[in-house]
Order: sequence, then C-alpha cells, then structure tokens
Amino acid sequence: MELLRSNLSRVQIPEPTHRIYKHECCLSFDTPRSDGGLFVDMNSFLAFGKDYVAWNYEKTGNPVYLHIKETAKSVPEDRPLKKPTLLAIGIDGGFDNNEPAYEESYSIVILPDFVSLPFPSVELPEKVRIAVDTVIMAVGAEKKEQVAAWTAEEKQVSQHALTLQQLKSGVVIPPSGWKCAKCDKRENLWLNLTDGMILCGRKNWDGTGGNNHAVEHYKETSYPLAVKLGTITADLEAADVYSYVEDDSVVDPLLAKHLAHFGIDFSSMQKTEMTTAERELDQNTNFDWNRIQESGKELVPVFGPGYTGLVNLGNSCYLAATMQIVFSTHSFISRYFSHQSLKMAFEMAPADPTLDLNMQLTKLGHGLLSGKYSIPVTENDAATGDTKQEGIPPRMFKSVIAAGHGEFSSMRQQDALDFFLHFLDKVERGSNMRADLDPSRSFKFGVEEKILCSSGKVAYNKRDDCILSLNIPLDEATNKDELEAFNNHKAGKGLEENDMSTDEIVRPRVPLEACLSTFASPEEIHDYYSTALKGKTTAIKTTRLTSFPDYLVLHMRKFVMEAGWVPKKLDVYIDVPDVIDISHMRGKGIQPGEELLPDDGVQEEEAMESAQPVANDEIVTQLLSMGFNQLHCQKAAINTANAGVEEAMNWLLSHMDDQDIDAPISHQTPGVDQSSVDTLISFGFPEEVARKALKASGGDIEKATDWIFNNPNATVADMDVSSSNLAQTPAQSGLPDGGGRYKLFGFVSHMGTSTHCGHYVAHILKEGRWVIFNDSKVGVSTDPPKDMGYLYFFQRLNDN
Repeated sequence: MELLRSNLSRVQIPEPTHRIYKHECCLSFDTPRSDGGLFVDMNSFLAFGKDYVAWNYEKTGNPVYLHIKETAKSVPEDRPLKKPTLLAIGIDGGFDNNEPAYEESYSIVILPDFVSLPFPSVELPEKVRIAVDTVIMAVGAEKKEQVAAWTAEEKQVSQHALTLQQLKSGVVIPPSGWKCAKCDKRENLWLNLTDGMILCGRKNWDGTGGNNHAVEHYKETSYPLAVKLGTITADLEAADVYSYVEDDSVVDPLLAKHLAHFGIDFSSMQKTEMTTAERELDQNTNFDWNRIQESGKELVPVFGPGYTGLVNLGNSCYLAATMQIVFSTHSFISRYFSHQSLKMAFEMAPADPTLDLNMQLTKLGHGLLSGKYSIPVTENDAATGDTKQEGIPPRMFKSVIAAGHGEFSSMRQQDALDFFLHFLDKVERGSNMRADLDPSRSFKFGVEEKILCSSGKVAYNKRDDCILSLNIPLDEATNKDELEAFNNHKAGKGLEENDMSTDEIVRPRVPLEACLSTFASPEEIHDYYSTALKGKTTAIKTTRLTSFPDYLVLHMRKFVMEAGWVPKKLDVYIDVPDVIDISHMRGKGIQPGEELLPDDGVQEEEAMESAQPVANDEIVTQLLSMGFNQLHCQKAAINTANAGVEEAMNWLLSHMDDQDIDAPISHQTPGVDQSSVDTLISFGFPEEVARKALKASGGDIEKATDWIFNNPNATVADMDVSSSNLAQTPAQSGLPDGGGRYKLFGFVSHMGTSTHCGHYVAHILKEGRWVIFNDSKVGVSTDPPKDMGYLYFFQRLNDN
C-alpha cells in the first residue's frame, strides 16, 4: 500500500474526453479473457497484455495498472434473449448476439515487480478508487467506435403515412397462417397497407429471403407503405414499416388505424420475425459458413502461423479478404513481421500507439502470422465436435486506416478494390516516401500511353499504377454455342434466371488472355485535340507497362455502368491459368523515327474547353418536340452524359422542381472535393490531372476517370515528354522490375449484386494448397472457384 501511495502522482482520474482502452491490448490481440488478462495504464488509459505491459513501463515509467481478468460463467441454455431496441452491439438496448457471459475480476498491479492489491478495497487511496471506478464504468474506446458506427440513424416519419389512401377491398387479415399471394413463401412476408396484399420480401444475394414479390407489387401499383408481418405486437413502435418510395424503414404514426382497416388487433399479436434492422445486423455479424461451401463439401479447418482468421466487425469482409492476401506477400511479411518486432514498433510509436499506422500494421501482421491466435476452439455443440478458431478483430487497424474517410470508417459494405488502393496509398504516405520502408511499392508499376495523332506525330504519357483494370470482352466467350442454346431455351419457356437453379444457368466463359489482349489493343480517341493540327481529330492510343511489379493485381471490371449510369454486375466466368506471361506488354518508349507532338501553350485550355459538357443535339431536339423548353432539355442531356432520350426525359421529370432548373448552364470550373482528388491520385493519376478531370466532370469520380482516359492529351503538360525522360529505366524511377511471367497466388471473390453489398472471401495458395479465408473461418479449399474472382493477385516468377 505504501508503494501505491508513493506513486499516486502517476495515477490520473479519467476525464470525459479521455479515450479509455480496456477491451484489447494496443500492441496485440490479448483481451481480459486471455490467460494473463489485461493491464490498463492508470495514467494513459492504454491497455496491454501480460507480455507487453513491462514494455510500457520501460517506455513511460507509469507503474500503476488496473488488471482486468474475465472468466466464462456457466449460462443456462434456455436463457431468454433480450429484446433489442437499437441497431447496435455491446450496449444496453443492442442485440444479444448469444455470446457467453463473463465474470470480471479486478486488482491493482504495480510494476516493475507486479505487486498486486485487491480491488475493491476500502484501504485503497480515494484517488485510486475513484480513478478505477471511472475506468470500470466507462464505455471502452474500442466499443465506443464500434457502437458509433453500428447505431442506426433514427427512423423518420414517412411522408406518405398521414395521407395514405387505403382501398375498401374488404380484405381481413388473420392473426397467423400467412402466405405470399404469388408464391409459397411463409416467412419474410409484407402486408401492403394500401390494398392488403401479402407478398414476400426481397431475395438476398445468397439466395435466401423472398422472391421480390412485395417490391415488384410496389413497382406495378406505386402503393408506398408495407409492414412486415410477424413484427406487429402491442409495442407498435417496434413494428417494421417500410417505405418503398423513401427506400428506408420508417415510422407510421397512424399504424394502428391502418392495421384496423384490415381487421388486425395488434394488441394480441406475437413477434415471430426479425425486423429489417435486426436481420441486417444478423447477416452482418453471423455470416453462415455453410453458404461458402465448395461442391457441397464441408471445408477442413486449418490452424497455425499464417492461418489466422479476421473477425467480421460488421460488413468488414472486404477488409478481411484484402488484408489476408496483402499479408501473404513477402514485402509486407518482411516489413511488418519478420524484420519488425512488436517492441520495435512500440518504441518508435507516438504516445498513443492505437493511432499509429506502423504500430497497428505490425500488430496485425504479428496477429495473423505468429500463429498465437490461430488455435482450435471446441464448439459448444458437443454432439458434432466441430472446431473453429475465434480469429482476431482488426478494430484498431480499421480505425487507423479509415481515419478521415467517411465510407471506410462506417459499418457499410465497401468495394474491396477501393479499399486496397486506399490502403496502399496510406502505407506509401506513412513510409515518408522512403522506398526501403514502403512495401506497397511491390505492387507498383509504370504505365506508358502512346497517342498516335492523325498527323503521324506521337505523344507519350506516363504514370504509375498499382492495378491493371481489365474490361471483360463478352464477345470473346469460348462457350457461345452453349450460351445460344441456353438463351433459346430460356426464351422458349418464358423463364427468368431467378426462376432457374444455379446449375441450370449457363454463363459466358471468357479467357483471361482475352481480357489482357483487350487492354493492350489499340483504342480510338475521338475529338482528340492535336497540337500539330491545331484542332480535334481521331487518335490511336496504345497502353503498355514500363515495368513489371513484384506482385501484379488484375481487377476484373464485372461492375459496369449501363445507360443512365445504372450499375450492373456482369454474370460471367473468367478462365484464369495458374501462370501468365505479359512480356509482350512491355513499353519501349519513343522509337527512332517518331516525332513528338509540339508542346502548345494553349493545349491545356483547349483540352479543358473540349471537355466542357455539351448537350447532344438529337436528344435536345426530341425533347423539344415533347414540349419541354430548350434550357431544360440541354441540362437533361448533359446530366445524363447524353445517354439517350429516355434517360434524359426521366432526369428531367425528376428534376423539374429543382431550384436551379432555370439557372443558365455554367461552364465555370467549380471547386473540387479533396477526398475525390485523393481517390483519383490513389488510382495513379497526377494531382493536377485529377483536379482538371473533376472540374470538367462536375466532381463525379466515375465521369472524371472516363474524362482522363478520353483526354490523355490533358496530361502531357504535367510531364516531360523528352526522349531522356521516356528512356528512364524502372530502376531510376525506383520501381521494381523483372520478367513478365507470373503465378497466381490469391484472389478475392465477391458474391452479391453490387460491390457495396454481399460478401467477400479470399482464396490463397499456401504451402502448395489453396486455402479459403472467410472472415474468422479458415479452411482447406477443395475446389477453389478461380473463375469467379473479382481481384486476382499474381507473383512474379524469377525464372533462371
């Protein structure tokens, strides 16, 4: 006790602004449930595992710690579930995710000799008692971030609820025994509050759910509100009401009246279904391993170094799949595991290591690769004896890598490609541009674009990139006969693919070589401003690589934009060989006899002027014939990228009430959002080019990307096109280089209709066998679906 009193000056009472860590070690994935428990520094409120707390004492001199140990309590199997009131985990009112209950015990520990004092104890100094009580009562910083991201926005009152017209159809809804009016579904049923139709809900990406009959009914009738049967109880506020117009769960303040119209006495009804919010959380946190079977076989789990799963934090599978592959590359293994210990990273870290990218990457690397956390845990189901691993939760890493990014810091699903590029950009910046400290350079390569003007002169543009983004030429499918027969069969029987089993559907099968060939093929550029001709012409662009990276990432453009910028996923298989050779794609720079296009001072202005949006005259004329005024017609054409009359008319009808609909079309270059600039920079485009493209495209990243590819001359001013620069070797530019033969070692697959929904998994070739990484589940892959990848990762072969 005297030792504690002599160190009271090093004990701090937490203020509301303090971040208190008490659920996870900031250097490892140890928790209070680990053998050694967790030690909370009572000065900095950082938490450390038993093996690491002494390092903190050596670094800071802080001797007083709160030791927290959790031991599992036996819980009755028939424990009733708590009713959730928030879309949240880990707080009062949140969902009960059936985790075992734990009992916490506390003690005060004084370093360096680990002298222990019991807590609670009236003999402890008052300052210590107050400080410890505050820490125990506080919501940990780890959970604060998770809860903030999980808690849903408060539901709004529907704009249609107060004016809802209900048809006098005489329909009376029974208290149970419901069935979809258009199929045999008896779950996930929705009662349309206008006409009383009972129809099934939407089909999920994995085939579960309904058959979309409720939403199709809305599209046919425009009846806006529906309530989910099975969620109606005496507590009407908990009922799940959905507005198709607002595309969200809403509040219906007149729900009792609207239910009474169909003879429903809500006071006697019981809850039998999850609400949309509950189901969303259930799907996000309890992804069913059995849905990711291969050929109907159970996968054999594997354990040990390099086989550690990552816990799904809620829609974080895009991060898990990406990081598993990243930490299977020699560059990242070396940088953050083999050649950097946890202690070394901690000693270099700032006062709060939870905010340091280098520290958290090292923590993640050691967590994944050490094997410490990849140990079997017997399932509660003793009958099967199934084993699994708990995996490690990448909370601190996600917090650091997503800091300042509105999407990645949320709990929404994200595009694995976007995250991969964002991650590499963060690593590069965190390495202070030092190549020896930057493992992301192993993915980087040079790109050379040659523009051949109709004058016979050429321009060369160069940039660095980290991915090859490949279009999929469906006309190169190798199974055209089967496709034609399938389509004829489908048309003859009037079937939709939704009505057919997966085994019956025939999908195009395109060789990867065809995708690479399309990338390397000459491409026409229309309306190219030629400084030689002083006007627009048609030019030919060919793209080559100036260096071959250690690791080549191929992005399959399965998600394409249809007319009107409507996203669509291509349902296609890609035949990917184990080894590819891209030697023929190497660029050679300016060649003898080639003459460079002259550098014209007005080139940039001309390029920007040519990029200003111009309405298609044919679209405008057709809209004028329908009675719309010319300004509105021009705006509609411009805002739909001249996609067509139908798209322009739909835009016009939905924007007639815009306050600026009558404002003149402005050709001034607006300011651009820095985050959009950063996104384009992460794609490998120079900053000034990114800004020009965004200004010319109204800030739209997709359109800006197209603008860059369609206006490659706009980048000439940003680079030296002299022959000496074009002759620069990869070694001089600091990029890795080598032969063009590569071996496939991993791929990320996506299931779902959009990159922003569904599920991502990774397959990685380890120790001569393919292994599937599905969040925290890791198992031997008996039949890896190599033809279904979204991102493919190849390692360069060092041929002798």
